[in-house]
Amino acid sequence: MTPNNSAELPRPTDTELEILNVLWILGPSTVRRAHEELAAVKPWQYSTTLKMMQVMAGKGLLLRDESDRSHVYTPAIQRERTQEQLVGRLIDRAFAGSVRSLLLGALDAKPISKKELAELRQMIEEREKGRKR
Repeated sequence: MTPNNSAELPRPTDTELEILNVLWILGPSTVRRAHEELAAVKPWQYSTTLKMMQVMAGKGLLLRDESDRSHVYTPAIQRERTQEQLVGRLIDRAFAGSVRSLLLGALDAKPISKKELAELRQMIEEREKGRKR
């Protein structure tokens, strides 16, 4: 199966995003492997991880390879595409559609290094020239 590239992707919940983040880092993984990563950060029950990943496969967020005894799960959606959709919704809902307000809010919410600011300036310049990084 190929990753989901449809215009409107299923919107993952916070818990589903935690699982997706693990799989985006690890790559295709069994429930056990994903659960080990999740449980290292906060208390998770194996049965919860299993059920969540089954539900996510049903929603189209994960692909499940059943060819081995231990099923292997792969994200069906790309990290960047998911982030773009989530940010787009956030801009519309919390910032009245203003990218400027979102950026100012982000810059005020968390400290940023001079290096990161320089990288942001460069990305803005590239966008102005029509190139996407």
